Amino acid sequence: MADKVLPQRQKRKLRIYISNTYTPSKPEGEEAEKVSSWELRVEGKLLEESGKQKRKFSSFFKSLVIELDKELYGPDNHLVEWHRMPTTQETDGFQVKRPGDVNVKCTLLLMLDHQPPQYKLDPRLARLLGVHTQTRASIMQALWLYIKNNKLQDSHEKEYINCNRYFRQIFGCHRMRFSEIPMKLAGLLQHPDPIIINHIISVDPTDQKKTACYDIDVEVDDPLKGQMNSFLSSTTNQQEIAALEMKIHETIEYINQLKTERDFMLSFSNNPQEFIQDWLKSQCRDLKLMTDVTGNPEEERRTEFYQAPWVPEAVGRYVYSKVQQRRQELEQVLGIRLT
Repeated sequence: MADKVLPQRQKRKLRIYISNTYTPSKPEGEEAEKVSSWELRVEGKLLEESGKQKRKFSSFFKSLVIELDKELYGPDNHLVEWHRMPTTQETDGFQVKRPGDVNVKCTLLLMLDHQPPQYKLDPRLARLLGVHTQTRASIMQALWLYIKNNKLQDSHEKEYINCNRYFRQIFGCHRMRFSEIPMKLAGLLQHPDPIIINHIISVDPTDQKKTACYDIDVEVDDPLKGQMNSFLSSTTNQQEIAALEMKIHETIEYINQLKTERDFMLSFSNNPQEFIQDWLKSQCRDLKLMTDVTGNPEEERRTEFYQAPWVPEAVGRYVYSKVQQRRQELEQVLGIRLT
């Protein structure tokens, strides 16, 4: 129930713009580039982004690798890499500048920064569970549903799983404990596949298609989450919350009181005679508890009470207990034991 109330992560479209500019070389003597060069730009923005604070483009990724034509730039200068570090400063885009006057084929490898982390399942287990890439918690849940639906849990030893032929092929055992699943599952999890974009850096001045757009799915926090955090962190709001909680508590108490009164009146209106009898019995019980009175005085004042089948035996037991009590008193006074 709480999961439905709390803000969830939402899937949104991130539009990636890949563009390049080309600067031709100039004759000697002129103030300009002596060598032809191009500059590649990788930028992006979230479509339909709400809120005043815009999220930086780099914050969506864990790493970015741009692979240029190895034949043109050699084995030591054909890779451009960016990896997220604890001290990384977020940016709105990436730029790469290299000398060149011919079109260049390049491949962009973008690794999304999933929060919480996601993993790619072993192909065999992915086909079995119907899950390709998900969080560890979701994978464990899918695995448990498969075990439950296929009745693989041992009926006598609940902590064991009896592997079917698919599990035997994947996990390599006929039987395993539940506690062993995380360890065995770790070897079947891999990093998610990167997003691969193939692009051609054009140096042709007449080429009008120097910008390419790609849309990818990303997960973002519900905007309501930020509003809730800022609301809860405010001291003024804390006082307001405390006042509202007190008001809610008082309102609930008042509702319960009205419900009790309503039930009282409704019961009386439905059957007044039975209600009054039950009410008198209740008051009688309460009076007995308050005055420590034993028995039921209302019943004991009627003759029918003493005509019940248990009365003769009760009288006999009472007389016998009194005789025994009197006997003990006489023995103590006379200092002898009566036989």
